[in-house]
Amino acid sequence: MIDPAFDLAAFVAATLAEDLGSGGDVTSAAVIPAGAQLTAAIASRDDIVVAGLDVAAAFFGELDPAVEVERFAVDGTRVAPGTTLLRITGNARALLAAERSALNTVQHLSGIATLTRAYVDAMAGTGAVLLDTRKTLPGLRALEKYAVTCGGGTNHRLRLDDGVLIKDNHVAIAGGVAPAVHAAVTAGLGIAAGGLPIVVEVDRLDQIAPALAAGADRLLLDNMDVATLRAAVALVAGRVPTEASGGVRLDTVRAIAETGVTFVSVGRLTQSAPAADIGLDYA
Repeated sequence: MIDPAFDLAAFVAATLAEDLGSGGDVTSAAVIPAGAQLTAAIASRDDIVVAGLDVAAAFFGELDPAVEVERFAVDGTRVAPGTTLLRITGNARALLAAERSALNTVQHLSGIATLTRAYVDAMAGTGAVLLDTRKTLPGLRALEKYAVTCGGGTNHRLRLDDGVLIKDNHVAIAGGVAPAVHAAVTAGLGIAAGGLPIVVEVDRLDQIAPALAAGADRLLLDNMDVATLRAAVALVAGRVPTEASGGVRLDTVRAIAETGVTFVSVGRLTQSAPAADIGLDYA
């Protein structure tokens, strides 16, 4: 589900305001009679995993509260090219004014879900879990992370306040992996203290022992090649979960997952997913 803290109504209103400007859809106002009705189908033109249909419907409902929406697919399902996802019936001016905002959103979210499913399929059977990251577009994080779950992925932290992740810059400023982790433990963080799990990034094998000794609850193995990942997993020996991260691609994710890591995190899911080809056509 979409993060309950996300204000969908505010997102829809702001997006439509950006598109409509102060004068509204001047083309439709000039060309289409005020009372004209429209029935249109939103359909996929590609093999995709669907995400964002309720968000798309919200755009049409905002401009035409009486719109009728028929749903032919649900988020998280894979559909073939030509599949009708939604059929909408309502005021023609309103629906055409909402079209671009609705399509932009469902195309973007379905693109994320589709790419995520490709990674999940590539990792199938390895036992590793696919994670997203915070590499999201400002204002769209909740929707983009929701799309990841539609594709079968798992969300990493949503915000800076719901997870402890000690990265390389934290380590550098703190004076090393062990001092950084120790500081987090001293602050009352960590599973042992009943706080948020402490995840620390390591990019060398010699950082693993100090991180664990200081109280790390999970290790992020950053930009390690497959051989080094295997060695890292062997050193950890199941004491804490491990996460492979950094430069993971669709053609490399399976080999990475097969090293025995618990998680594989992929920024590309939200950062680089191409939009799905979805259109709205007069029905």
